[in-house]
Amino acid sequence: MAESALTQVLLLLAATLLVVATLSRLRLPPVIGFLAVGAMLGPHALGWVADTETTATLAEFGVVFLLFTLGLEFSLPRMIAMRGEVFALGGLQVGITTALFAGIAWWLGSPPALAIVLGGAVAMSSTAIVIQQLSGQGELNRTHGRLSFGILLFQDLAFVPFLALAGVIGAAGTGYEASEALAAVAKAGVALAIVLAGGRWLLRPMFHEIASTRSTDLFTLAVLFVAMAAAWATHAVGLSFALGGFLAGMMLAETEYRYQVEAGVRPFRDTLLGLFFVTVGMKLDIALLAENALAITVLLVALLAIKAGIITLVARRYAGSWFKSLRTGIVLSEGGEFGFALLVMLLQNQLLEQEASQVLLPAIALSMVVSPLLIRHNKRIAQLLLRESGPASAATAEPADLPMQSVASREHVVLCGYGRVGQNIGRVLAEQGFEYLAMDLDPVRVRSAREAGEPVIFGDASDEALLETVGLSHASAVVVTFPEPDIAIGILRAVRRLNAEVPILVRTADDSRLDDLLAAGATEVIPETLEAALMLASHALLVLQAPMSRVVRTIGDIRRHRYGLLRGVFRGSDGGPAEGSHPLREELRSVVLPPGAWSVGRSLGEVSGRGLEVTFAAVRRGGIVGRDPEPGMVLRDGDVVVAFGTPEALEHAEAVLLAG
Repeated sequence: MAESALTQVLLLLAATLLVVATLSRLRLPPVIGFLAVGAMLGPHALGWVADTETTATLAEFGVVFLLFTLGLEFSLPRMIAMRGEVFALGGLQVGITTALFAGIAWWLGSPPALAIVLGGAVAMSSTAIVIQQLSGQGELNRTHGRLSFGILLFQDLAFVPFLALAGVIGAAGTGYEASEALAAVAKAGVALAIVLAGGRWLLRPMFHEIASTRSTDLFTLAVLFVAMAAAWATHAVGLSFALGGFLAGMMLAETEYRYQVEAGVRPFRDTLLGLFFVTVGMKLDIALLAENALAITVLLVALLAIKAGIITLVARRYAGSWFKSLRTGIVLSEGGEFGFALLVMLLQNQLLEQEASQVLLPAIALSMVVSPLLIRHNKRIAQLLLRESGPASAATAEPADLPMQSVASREHVVLCGYGRVGQNIGRVLAEQGFEYLAMDLDPVRVRSAREAGEPVIFGDASDEALLETVGLSHASAVVVTFPEPDIAIGILRAVRRLNAEVPILVRTADDSRLDDLLAAGATEVIPETLEAALMLASHALLVLQAPMSRVVRTIGDIRRHRYGLLRGVFRGSDGGPAEGSHPLREELRSVVLPPGAWSVGRSLGEVSGRGLEVTFAAVRRGGIVGRDPEPGMVLRDGDVVVAFGTPEALEHAEAVLLAG
């Protein structure tokens, strides 16, 4: 028996690994592949893996792990900062969508509590797909992106009572009463409050002690302990294991160690999530899927259309136009991981009929598969449905600030990328009296930089319309700071189509694509590893008392010959670059102080006295930026505080600054 269980687990692991490797190369969403593997290997097709207690346990662990990773994405400070859009707009979307689909399920014969869970499952959207796709398109900071983000935050919060309700009706079967369901939701609310408080006040000191040991094994063990202990605790009080996993993720998201937690679980995350979706696929009957193809298609279209319609209606007031609200509805019309988890719990507890699951699960899965296409073309779809042109382009729909437009009309430097390298170049340029405009696709970084008064625009630097907006025709130089050669080549080609003469400096990690970058139009290419070697070599020559003129001549000759002397290296066994660099982890973050925040009316010195390990680089007040503020400066509501430190220290600082 044990050998048979091990064989089945190995088969699932082998199939999962094969699918992950294949689909990642094809750049396709892995969910549909996992479901297909489960359906093919499961008892309804080849029968190589039986639907036994072992696979059910794997599925339950998969649900716990899925919800643990989703809980890590929860941010209480972000929810507080966007509370208007989150609770008003998000509450309307979840409430109306849940009520509508729950009413349909109840009309079809489902008990009220089960109907509510089914409605909640359909109301959820995919946070991972939406955020990743909008960020890549440069739309997360636009109106429809901001509204989508607010709704997703509320869905994260609303998932807790749905999960608790699914757990109690799953444990009680058909014998539950309304009072038990209400008690479960109340318990979930109490557990949520305890978790948020515990994450802030209990886990932080515990993980501080563990982190001080500098043992990654001990840290990972502590993370797994917290996740499993939370799952056990919620199960012990009559709720589900999955709820404990989600709350554990939320607890750790409230600490400054969220980044280490994500790094610790990353090596086995894809495999465990893959196993979860494979076990879901095992419950699908391929013959029934073929028979129900028409019903699945109709349900898929209905799901997308109804959710998009509801979101469009509730978002109209906040979006300002039907065009923007419809874009929001299209972006959030798909199903999500939360809905999948709820349906799987119902299926495991035999509360969802097999016939219904063969239609509902594939429809939600397919909606997640097509959602990247819907999100990518949300503007065109909205224009087609409304029969209007909408905004002309991403660059002109929300024009840059007037000061930026003024800079774009004069001689200036265009920075493509505003990460650590781009920001340092910008500071040097500003110090020497040169103006610049920067572009970046990281919405958090752009928002923080703009709040601090930096001349940064959100957008894709390879977009020719955006390059025209930042005044490429007046640029005296272009600096590309992205280390990825493919991204740099795309930017180079776009720049050269618009301006064949402007000098372009390109940063790259090494010399592997140096010739390609030069051929694409780069004036100078600066490989980081080779420049680091040059700097070390020049210092070594000076230490060896070589004449300065000889050092300068030697370094200049190497650069003029395109680093030919340095481009032959011995590779290690990994086949990668011979030299690697550990990324510097310090960064800048801007925090807007809302009315009622604890830090309002207190000095920076008092705030630092709360155990903060950050440096306050600037405070922006009334549009005026004060650099290197004094400790005695008293903060006011509306101030933008710019802090510098590690991600963990910045998380702690943000929590202290925004505390109520």
